Amino acid sequence: MINNVLVAADRRSTGELKGFGMQMTKQIAALVVAGVCAAGTAGCGTDGGGGEAFKGESADAVAEKAVKATRDADSLRMKGQVRESGGQQMSVDLAVDSQKNCEGSVTQSGATAEIRHTKATLYVKGDEKYWQANLKGQPGAEKIVPKVADKWVKIPAQDDQLTGLCDKQGLLAAMDEDKSERKGMTKGETADVDGNEALKLTKKSGGKTLAMYVATHGEPYILKVTSEGGDKPEGTTFGDFDEKVNPEQPAASETVDLQELAGANQQ
Repeated sequence: MINNVLVAADRRSTGELKGFGMQMTKQIAALVVAGVCAAGTAGCGTDGGGGEAFKGESADAVAEKAVKATRDADSLRMKGQVRESGGQQMSVDLAVDSQKNCEGSVTQSGATAEIRHTKATLYVKGDEKYWQANLKGQPGAEKIVPKVADKWVKIPAQDDQLTGLCDKQGLLAAMDEDKSERKGMTKGETADVDGNEALKLTKKSGGKTLAMYVATHGEPYILKVTSEGGDKPEGTTFGDFDEKVNPEQPAASETVDLQELAGANQQ
């Protein structure tokens, strides 16, 4: 749906919003893929340490439980950072649920945008600095920035390229996508993750040390994944499991409708 809108609109001013949405979706997914998928869900790991946590269970068994519990949670909050190819860092703080409701923020180039997804519609709100940074070098940026700065940009969420932004199951599916990543992890000691005890599972791969932290009390949720070493250290934490995600729909006076904006630019 959004594709047709953007094609009909003035590409110099509106088309870049589509690219922005696609890029943001890929980068948020990268937080999960780079951390959890790279760390793997274990497969032939050793028992190692870990004290009494998961005593008698191998690393693969622990990680398998963690992946299932995390994917089965109705909702969660993910916070993480990923370094882009150009060296800039992107930070994400999103609460998402199984019904694709989500709210949170994304920070790029030192500027932050708020995100809400509710009632099949995606809303993105960034200030002038945010949009200037994200549309830098794009033809027509000087036209679009004043129209979207400090406004909630309403984007119909039927477009598959954008719905993935708040698709909890889609983002977490990366954890179990590559079965070859289920090998070689080791149980370590317990550690504290935001006040919760977690068992640390580690693996060395390609010059990096990959780690997954699994809750030792209650459901064995994945609480944190990290990738250290190499050129792009990354990390993601997970929390607020099964908490209600109920983003408020922005007021009409604070919203810019992408379809209406496209129509105006066409005139």
